[in-house]
Amino acid sequence: MKVTITDIAAAAGVAKSTVSKVLNDSPKISQETKLRVREIMKRMNYTPSSIATGLARQSSSNIGLLIDMSKSSEFLNQFFYSIIGGIESIIGSLKYELTIANVQHNYPEGHFLHRLVMSKRVDGLIANTSVLTEELCMELNRLQFPYISLGEVAAAGCWVDFDNEAGGRMLTRHLLEEGYSAVAFIGGQEGDPLFIRRLNGCRQVLQQAGLPLLKERIIHGEAEEAEGCRAAKELLLGEAPPDSMICMSNFTAFGVLQAAKELGVQVPAELGIATFDEYPLSRYTTPPLTSLNLDTFHLGVSAGQLLMERIIDRNERGQGLLLEPELIPRESTFRTKKL
Repeated sequence: MKVTITDIAAAAGVAKSTVSKVLNDSPKISQETKLRVREIMKRMNYTPSSIATGLARQSSSNIGLLIDMSKSSEFLNQFFYSIIGGIESIIGSLKYELTIANVQHNYPEGHFLHRLVMSKRVDGLIANTSVLTEELCMELNRLQFPYISLGEVAAAGCWVDFDNEAGGRMLTRHLLEEGYSAVAFIGGQEGDPLFIRRLNGCRQVLQQAGLPLLKERIIHGEAEEAEGCRAAKELLLGEAPPDSMICMSNFTAFGVLQAAKELGVQVPAELGIATFDEYPLSRYTTPPLTSLNLDTFHLGVSAGQLLMERIIDRNERGQGLLLEPELIPRESTFRTKKL
């Protein structure tokens, strides 16, 4: 039997009007009462009809972009602002406003499910996978609330991401075409889904070519300059140094360039260097870096389009969209003569 607002009121020992005010986050209700009533709602698996069905008819004309303010790397970079521009280019033309909101996981009343979803302050949400955990995606699915994850999610949700396996294949295939054969992979945390997908793409091409990806040529670590330099020196001074390296980021690749310079290793004649992202260094290093262009503006556009489709049609099934990266070959891997 479906749980009603009357059932919640009886279980909480309050009037139905109080439950209604809790649902609308009324300032007239004490925080203690709000917490108690919401806990009962959760325990009884109560879905307010205004959330499950009414939101389609009650538009706030706002879209929420969730960020975690404790992770400055997520919003103090060019990618973040390109994504915002892409989202805005879609929702702005439909007379929607974009609201950037801090996740605030640290206390119950500040959680975005209460501040934004339950209070109906936004019609849909966009966030990356560090915010939209599988558990939160399942809860949003239960509430039938439209959201888009920037990054692939395991839950049956809606997401958009770059095809990182395809990116790994692109870079590796390019290196083999340039005559390299002993490939190393640098950067990324073991177990991280992004690292796993990129490494899998690299491994697939090498296996097809009958070439090994030796375990000792996979170096984990932070995707930054110092770690790239350290890992490159470890590899280049080893017993079987690689002739090429694929890097998780521009900063990792810059560290590899520094190591090669210090050790007197010629790039690209003795060492090819390729990296996954174009921003911010690839075209400005010496030599310029072969990279993948991950068009984050297009990522934002795609996220905005998918979300608006879900807001317009609440019955739209969850789906995933993979965007193809663009290979930009440059001098850091040019072993063959270019016409």
